[in-house]
Amino acid sequence: MDRFVCIHCHFYQPPRENPWLEAVELQDSAYPYHDWNERITAECYAPNSASRILDGSGRIVKITNNYARISFNFGPTLLSWMEDHAPGTYQAVLDADALSQESFSGHGSALAQAYNHMILPLATRRDKYTQALWGIRDFQRRFRRAPEGMWLPETAVDVETLEVLADLGIAFTILAPHQAGHVRRHARTAQWHNIEGGKVDPTRAYLCPLPSGRSITLFFYDGPISRAVAFEHLLGNGETFANRLLSGFSEHRKWPQLMHIATDGETYGHHHPRGDMALAYALDYIDSNKLARITNYGEYLEKAPPTHEVQIIPNTAWSCAHGVGRWSSDCGCNSGGHAAWNQQWRGPLRSALDWLRDDLAQPFQQSAGELLQDPWGARDDYIRVVLDRSPENVDAFLARHALRQLTPDEQVRALELLEMQRHALLMYTSCGWFFDELTGIETVQVIQYAGRAVQLAEKLFGDHRQQQFIERLRLARSNLPEFDNGEQVYRRFVRPAVVDLLDVGAHYAISSLFDGFHEQTSIYCYSVDLLDSHLQESGRARLAIGRARIASQITRQQMPVGFGVLHFGDHNLSAGVRRFRSEEQYVTLAADAGRAFGRADLPETLRFLDRHFAGTAYSLKSLFRDEQRRIISLILDSLLGEAEASYSQLYEHHSPLLRFFSELHVPLPKVLRLTAEFVLNSELRHALEAPALDLERIRALLHSAAGEQVILDAAGLEYSLRRRLNQMVDELAADPGNLALMAGFDAAIALVRSLPFEVDLWKVQNVYYHLLQTVFPERQHAADGWLQYFVSLGERLGMHVPIPASEQPTAA
Repeated sequence: MDRFVCIHCHFYQPPRENPWLEAVELQDSAYPYHDWNERITAECYAPNSASRILDGSGRIVKITNNYARISFNFGPTLLSWMEDHAPGTYQAVLDADALSQESFSGHGSALAQAYNHMILPLATRRDKYTQALWGIRDFQRRFRRAPEGMWLPETAVDVETLEVLADLGIAFTILAPHQAGHVRRHARTAQWHNIEGGKVDPTRAYLCPLPSGRSITLFFYDGPISRAVAFEHLLGNGETFANRLLSGFSEHRKWPQLMHIATDGETYGHHHPRGDMALAYALDYIDSNKLARITNYGEYLEKAPPTHEVQIIPNTAWSCAHGVGRWSSDCGCNSGGHAAWNQQWRGPLRSALDWLRDDLAQPFQQSAGELLQDPWGARDDYIRVVLDRSPENVDAFLARHALRQLTPDEQVRALELLEMQRHALLMYTSCGWFFDELTGIETVQVIQYAGRAVQLAEKLFGDHRQQQFIERLRLARSNLPEFDNGEQVYRRFVRPAVVDLLDVGAHYAISSLFDGFHEQTSIYCYSVDLLDSHLQESGRARLAIGRARIASQITRQQMPVGFGVLHFGDHNLSAGVRRFRSEEQYVTLAADAGRAFGRADLPETLRFLDRHFAGTAYSLKSLFRDEQRRIISLILDSLLGEAEASYSQLYEHHSPLLRFFSELHVPLPKVLRLTAEFVLNSELRHALEAPALDLERIRALLHSAAGEQVILDAAGLEYSLRRRLNQMVDELAADPGNLALMAGFDAAIALVRSLPFEVDLWKVQNVYYHLLQTVFPERQHAADGWLQYFVSLGERLGMHVPIPASEQPTAA
């Protein structure tokens, strides 16, 4: 009988965007990367787009796009981030779906996903429908086709959810084996058999009849092998992985068997380093040895339609042994890091959000009904705006749904109503309940989404929902005494994050004092048009007075503001911003404050600003996080320069003594050890980031670091060197026949191989592999020495270069 293998990967990250900025801010815990999305992309998403297959000698013989040979889904919110911040990997994912259609009888391997990972059995039918529809529309926009299947977040399912999927044209979904309840042959007279407890046979597809008369196909993945991949280190060896997959087949089955597993996609690279390579090798091993046919669910369904029917166990999920309790109660499921903690906060948090959702529904319907033909239908279609916020597309959306031609203020109101609903959906992202503690970043994130919905509701309806919401949050108790309950979480993590147009104006005024005032500026999802500005300097002090128009690119709300910023030097700065009132007041302020500043009377200048801006006070603390760090770095540049000069002088003056201590194996005094560590790490970083790598200088610094037993900042230095090498390999790719570039790059990689830490050469190897397929066949007989350096570079990169023995060049 035919044997088929399908590996499904669920790729997903919790949304990390600041709800007021629509962007992911700096996350220090992801160092040396900007944030966790960037880090996990480097560790998992990118490697799977170009994964290595090694020969028996450990050399790279093939680089393959894993996505083209597996079944996969990506969370829409993650793909949105990737489109902007990792475009190469994003395109590789889209390309893989097109390639998979060529391999799998026209069936693409990509599946859709319910939009923002909401636990659908706990949602209203209206929200279920919007979540599924948004996932489909997002998929269609990216993959340019309709999805055949959809991944349910946490595989959480009930009958109503399956009805919604079937209603929207979804053919199949994937569930865990313990979610199957009863099975029978595909005949109305056949008897149902109980298969609870994971006793379903995972090697076939099942038809699930629904109360409406519709049906949907269900696949139940192999549980034991999926768990072995995720938790039992099965990815340590690709051939072992392949053989474990093949062990799921049986000669006793008389139908085309589907051996399939499902895990988090991050298993292949992030949770298990080089797991992508085990995946690539296993697929290649099975395929090249014709041990089974690699397939995806759509192709298998076409070749082997269901012969059996199944009934699900409703309100179940793959990661909770208690139904869907992990997202609604203290069911006992947690990440296991804090045995003394409880999750009693889960129920009150969900209750508070349910109250907010229901409390917003009626005023939304009434207010939106005054502007839009069908408020809930407009919400369903709003995903088109989320995916494309260009003015032309927003205009087309409003024209499609508005009752009449809307005024600018009515357009703002309509968009704010729909944004309120969008955040009321985002606040149910499942990660908010998955982990152990109310103050965890994922839980704070969903409360921030709720905070954004509350902010919009109070602006739209003028009531006091925030206090009512906070009172309900108070019932959610933190495990950490210093945070007490959800009210404190809201006050400490949500309120400080709230942004309005005045805050954006303050950010613009302060940052522009350091960067210069530009006529047009974008700040995350806001635009700024500068209308006027005056800048004065006196010694280290600076004064800026101006006015600008701030506008939201999301809701089209705009406000003219006036601003004043007084910088005393270093981090000492005070700014004021208010809605612009009149040209007369603005001119008076500029004149009075300017005269006081011209006399170097900074206290009087500050009093003028304080009176005009009614006591509003902004400082460097008011800047958004990334810009705050950048401005602080600018301020610190001169200080750090002085410190580096002093430390370098001290180090150079005493370096003979340091070497003497090292030769005697005498521990360095702490102050000298820290001096050497600071200076050598700093000089190495500068050398690695230089436009031209001075290899001898780098070797000398590394020699000194080794001799003095200095602890290197391996993560930071690796990150800097990798970025520099990636720039260099781009230059080589643009001019691959350039002998000097090839020789220089070969020398640089020789240095890399001698470093006391490993450098990720993933992109460099990808480019080399491309040159091996394209340039090498034409240049392998060149007599100018190019081949010598090319082969040497390949050896240093761990590549298999197929050159006949008679043509092997002399070693470099």
